[in-house]
Amino acid sequence: MLVSHLFLILLCSHIGSKNFTTFFLIANTRLSFMGNSLRRSSDYNSNEEARSLPIDTIFQLPSPMPSWPSGGDFASGEIDLGGLQVRQVSSFNKVWTAYEGGPDNLGATVFEPSNVPDGFSMFGCYAQQNNQPLFGWVLVGKDDSGDILKKPTDYTLVWTSESLKISQTTQAYFWLPTPPDGYVAVGIVVTTSSDKPSLDKIRCVRTDFSEECETDNWIWAQGTVRSDNGVNLYGLRPQNRGTQAQALSVGTFTVQDNDSSLSLSCLKNNNFPSSSMPNLKQIEALFEAYSPFIYFHPRETYLPSSVNWYFSNGALLYTKGEESNPVPIEPNGSNLPQGGSNDGTYWLDLPVDENAKEKIRKGDLASSEVYLHVKPMFGSTFTDIAMWIFYPFNGHSTAKLGLVDISLGHIGEHVGDWEHLTLRISNFDGVLYKVYFSEHSGGAWVDTSMAEFHTNNKIVAYSALNGHPFYYKPGLVLQGGDDIGLRDDTEKSDIFMDTAGGFSIVAAENLVPAVVEPPWLNYGREWGPKTQTKAGDEVNRLENLLSGNLRSAFERVVNLLPNEVYEEEGPLGPKMKSSWNGDER
Repeated sequence: MLVSHLFLILLCSHIGSKNFTTFFLIANTRLSFMGNSLRRSSDYNSNEEARSLPIDTIFQLPSPMPSWPSGGDFASGEIDLGGLQVRQVSSFNKVWTAYEGGPDNLGATVFEPSNVPDGFSMFGCYAQQNNQPLFGWVLVGKDDSGDILKKPTDYTLVWTSESLKISQTTQAYFWLPTPPDGYVAVGIVVTTSSDKPSLDKIRCVRTDFSEECETDNWIWAQGTVRSDNGVNLYGLRPQNRGTQAQALSVGTFTVQDNDSSLSLSCLKNNNFPSSSMPNLKQIEALFEAYSPFIYFHPRETYLPSSVNWYFSNGALLYTKGEESNPVPIEPNGSNLPQGGSNDGTYWLDLPVDENAKEKIRKGDLASSEVYLHVKPMFGSTFTDIAMWIFYPFNGHSTAKLGLVDISLGHIGEHVGDWEHLTLRISNFDGVLYKVYFSEHSGGAWVDTSMAEFHTNNKIVAYSALNGHPFYYKPGLVLQGGDDIGLRDDTEKSDIFMDTAGGFSIVAAENLVPAVVEPPWLNYGREWGPKTQTKAGDEVNRLENLLSGNLRSAFERVVNLLPNEVYEEEGPLGPKMKSSWNGDER
């Protein structure tokens, strides 16, 4: 018993779960679906000791779901794809569990949907890694015409776990449906028998309701990293993603062997744009329910502000060839040039007066607000609420060279810093499933089940010191490796922002009447000037101060610096980012 308790303590620490007491109680509770206990003990090998895993807990939001304002088909539970009705099912029966391999070497579990509504059919099974609570879904479909969905004509066994030398509940068999001519498979069937599944088990989809898929999140391999010479399980997502894309995820997964994936498709919404998108009142209710609580580092100097505060306190518009005569910007940005290419003709900068400049650099948290861009995703089956935050100034970078930290002087500093978080919400029921945390030129999607909550269903985000990338948990994130890289430090402090306290919807393609976009949103030029300190000169200066191993380590760090540092250009605004009309990655 002591050993198992120590295991739970170490596991809790490793996955960043909530406090140990909560985790311990949850981890010793049997997983139950719809009142039926999933007892695994009978499935174990005779020498397998029962053990609890994070996936044995079904994740639920901390607070009950609110009643969303009425209107349209949002959160109605069903979406019409143009004759094909689909529903999202998140109740499952367990099929197979591997207790080793995959993330954190905790294995993965395959499920099939349970309590499928009358008249609806399964498209495929769901799979998830065991190192986090169960929180997923698959779509099921109903075809009133009788021609959009059809049974497979056969199955092909694509992989079996018979030869695995790891702990598993039982042997598993992975079957790819053979679709009739003119149809495609969008998922696979997993069984614990070598006998082929019933042809009535699953449905294939007519090709005009399908789109190309690609692999998404890595779920499992026999080892703890993706395998180049063995089997990997991956989630699936549409290859074409964005505000105008009709493709949608089914929630199923694929088997990849030696870089060869199964021939599986995603679904297509032929009823696009869809009435499943939320209306204005529903958007406001969604954001109030999930609005992030942002913690800034206790040593943070450069805080956010509203765009209007920035303009009203002396920000200037410069024009090439007229640098000696900058123009004050109107509070709403109405005198900013609209459209056009980023050809270096215009840029923004801080006031000339040093006192005013220093005031603006520090921002004004009291005035700050988040600017919401609401967009359809995955064929209008999800809504993305991208929330943009403006910082007047981005601070310098700090390098970690083993045990030594070195401030990089002015390297990393620039005027005008835009960062964002994105909430991904299901249009079937209004549940928040994922959150995107922007991190410099990239970012990461995090399942809601792994997020920290502040109050009710409001998630927590951490803004890193100086550079302001977002992370879902506090601590040091090192861009690089082997204890050498650029530091991103986050920490809980008394400096925070409740985004529900100040937000405005600046763009939403689906709303009628349309949202009136503020003039500054369509300013397509740079929000900062060319940097006055040459990055190359600063790098050389610091490099000359170092010797031996420190100098070699510093050279490795320099390669991690973002392109904008060397290009010496100010950043562009939110609408100029590739994610504005596309997906986050």
